[in-house]
Amino acid sequence: MASLRNANPRLKNYFKENYIPQVCEALLCGILVTCPEDPLRYLEGMIMVIIKSGLQNLLWDICIAPSMKPNIRRLSETYLEQLFELDDQLMTPELMIKACSFYTGHLVKSHFCTWRDVARTNENVALAEKMNRAVTCYNFRLQKSVFHHWHSYMEDQKEKLKNTLLRIQQIIYCHKLSIILTKWRNRARLKSKKKEDELILKHELQFKKWKNRLILKRAAAEESNFPEQSSSEGSLVDETLKCDISLLPERAILQIFIYLSLKDVIICGQVNHAWMLMTQLNSLWNAIDFSTVKNVIPDKYILSTLQRWRLNMLRLNFRGCLLRPKTFRSVSHCRNLQELNVSDCPTFTDESMRHISEGCPGVLYLNLSNTTITNRTMRLLPRHFHNLQNLSLAYCRRFTDKGLQYLNLGNGCHKLIYLDLSGCTQISVQGFRYIANSCTGITHLTINDMPTLTDNCVKALVEKCSRITSLVFTGAPHISDCTFKALSTCKLRKIRFEGNKRVTDASFKYIDKNYPNLSHIYMADCKGITDSSLRSLSPLRQLTVLNLANCVRIGDMGLKQFLDGPASIRIRELNLSNCVQLSDASVMKLSERCPNLNYLSLRNCDHLTAQGIGYIVNIFSLVSIDLSGTDISNEGLNVLSRHKKLKELSVSECYRITDVGIQVRSLRSSVREVLTLALCSDY
Repeated sequence: MASLRNANPRLKNYFKENYIPQVCEALLCGILVTCPEDPLRYLEGMIMVIIKSGLQNLLWDICIAPSMKPNIRRLSETYLEQLFELDDQLMTPELMIKACSFYTGHLVKSHFCTWRDVARTNENVALAEKMNRAVTCYNFRLQKSVFHHWHSYMEDQKEKLKNTLLRIQQIIYCHKLSIILTKWRNRARLKSKKKEDELILKHELQFKKWKNRLILKRAAAEESNFPEQSSSEGSLVDETLKCDISLLPERAILQIFIYLSLKDVIICGQVNHAWMLMTQLNSLWNAIDFSTVKNVIPDKYILSTLQRWRLNMLRLNFRGCLLRPKTFRSVSHCRNLQELNVSDCPTFTDESMRHISEGCPGVLYLNLSNTTITNRTMRLLPRHFHNLQNLSLAYCRRFTDKGLQYLNLGNGCHKLIYLDLSGCTQISVQGFRYIANSCTGITHLTINDMPTLTDNCVKALVEKCSRITSLVFTGAPHISDCTFKALSTCKLRKIRFEGNKRVTDASFKYIDKNYPNLSHIYMADCKGITDSSLRSLSPLRQLTVLNLANCVRIGDMGLKQFLDGPASIRIRELNLSNCVQLSDASVMKLSERCPNLNYLSLRNCDHLTAQGIGYIVNIFSLVSIDLSGTDISNEGLNVLSRHKKLKELSVSECYRITDVGIQVRSLRSSVREVLTLALCSDY
C-alpha cells in the first residue's frame, strides 16, 4: 500500500474527514474474524450496516457477530492511521532506536549514580582523614612561622631598645656639653664685649681729647696770626698718630676695610706692621676683585695671593683680566670657591676650565661671558659642578647645540636657576630643547641682543621649564604675541621686552589672564602697545614697576583706565618717557590713585603744563621725578619746591628755567636734593 505521508494535505484531510481508516479497519476485522464464503456480499452488507449506524458511532468490531467477538483489547485506536501513515507521530525505526538508547542510558545512569554514591562515601571518609592530617600539619607550620616572626620581632625590639638607650645617653651627654659650652660662650662673650666696650670708651676719650687739642691748636694758630706751617703740620701728624685704629675690635676693623678696593687694601698693608696685620684678617679675603687692578698687579702677585688665601677664598672676579693660563690654573687650589667671574678674559680657554672644574666642585655662580669656550667646557659643567645655580654664557659663540646637549650628562645641571644666553646667535630651536631637557628648574632667563630668537625657540624652552618667573628679552625683534601665549604655563613675575614692534595689545590680554602675580613690567620702545594694553594691566594687584617708555601710542584714556584698577595702589615706579600724548589729566589721575608712587618719569611729555606740575605736589610719596624736555618754567619749579619728600629732580632741556627759578628753589628747599639741569637755557 502506498504511503500517504508525503501525499497532498488535501488528500490527507479527505481521509480523516470521511473516516476512511476506521471503515477499512472495521471491514477488515470482520472479514478476518468471520471468514465469510462470499466476501463481497459480506462487505456489501456490512457497508449498509455502517451507513445505518453512522460513521460517528463506528467501532472496530461492528462487523463481527456478538458471539464471535474475540476477548482481545484493541492495540491502537490509530492502527489504520498508522497503516495509511496519516499521523505525523508514527513510530519509526529511528524513533525506536532513540527510545532504546534513551532507556539504556537512563539505566546506565541510575546504576552509575548508585555506584558513585557508594564510591563517594568511601572517598569522603578518606578525604576527611587527609584533611585532618593537613589541618594538623598546617597548624604546626603556622605555629612555627608565628614563633619565628615573634622571635625576630623580639630580637629587633631588644636591638631598638638598646639603641634607644644609647641614643638617650648620647643626648644627655650632648645636652650637658651644650649647657657647658653655652655657659662658657656667654662668659666669653661677656668678657669680649666688656673688653670691646672698654676699648671703644678708651678710643672715644682719646678721640675727644685729640679733637679738643686740635681745636685749641687751630684757635691758637688763628690768634697768633698763623705761625709757621711746618711746625703746625708736624704737631698735627703727632696728634694724629695717637689715634691708632689697630686697637679697635676685629669686627670694627673688618667693617672699615671691607669698603676698600683690593688696591687700597694692599696700600694700607704697606703703612706699618700694625696695619699689615689688620689687612691680613681671614674674613677680608673671602672675596677678591682683581678686575679693579687688572692693569696694575702682575700675574706673580695674583698667584701668591691665591696660594696664600686659597682656603678662605669664596668669591673671585677676574673680569677683563689678561692673565696667563698658569694663573687661571692656580684657581683650582681654592677648594671652597663658590663664585667665579672670568667674563671678558680673552686668555681663558677650555683647558683652564678643566683645571678649575676638577679643583672647585662647589661653584654656585659661574660667569663665562665673552670668552672663547667651546663644547669641551660645556661637557665639564654637568660633570663637576653639581650644585651650579647661576650660569652666564653671554656672547660665547664658539659652542654649538651639541654643547647644550652635554648639560644633561651625568647628574646634569638640574639645580640651575639663572641662565644668560645673550648674544648666542648660534643656538637653534633644537638647542633650546636641549636646555629644556637638562635645566628644568630655571627661574630667571636673560636673552639679549639675539636677533635669531623666534617664537619657536621660546616654545621649545617652556615645554619643560615651567618655573620661569623672570624673563628678559631685549634686542629680539622677531618675538611676537605667540611667545606670551607659550609662556602661559609659567608663573611670571618679571618681564622685560625692549625695541620690539611685533608685540601688540594681544600680548597684554594673555598677561591679564595668565600672570596675576606680575610685579615688574618693562615694555620700553614697543610701538604696537596702545591704550587697550593699559586697560588689560589694570587688574594686576602685585604690580609695582611699570616701564612704558617710548610707547608713543599711549594716551590719557589708557592711563586713566589703568589707574582705575587695583594695580594703581601698589605701583612704585612708573616710566612714561616720550609718551607724547599724555597731558595734565594723566598727572591729576596719578595724584588721586597712586599713594605709594616713588619714581615718576614724564620726560618729553610736551602737553604737560603748569597745572599738571601742581598735581605732582599732591603725590606725597614721590621721591624722584624726571621732567626733562617738558614745558616746565620757573613757576613750576617754584611749585615743586613745596614737595617735602622729593630727593631727585631732573629738568634737563627745559629751556624756560632760568637762574631766578633755581635760586628760589634753593632758598625754599629744606632737604638735600639731586638737581639735573643739563642743556637748560642758562646752563
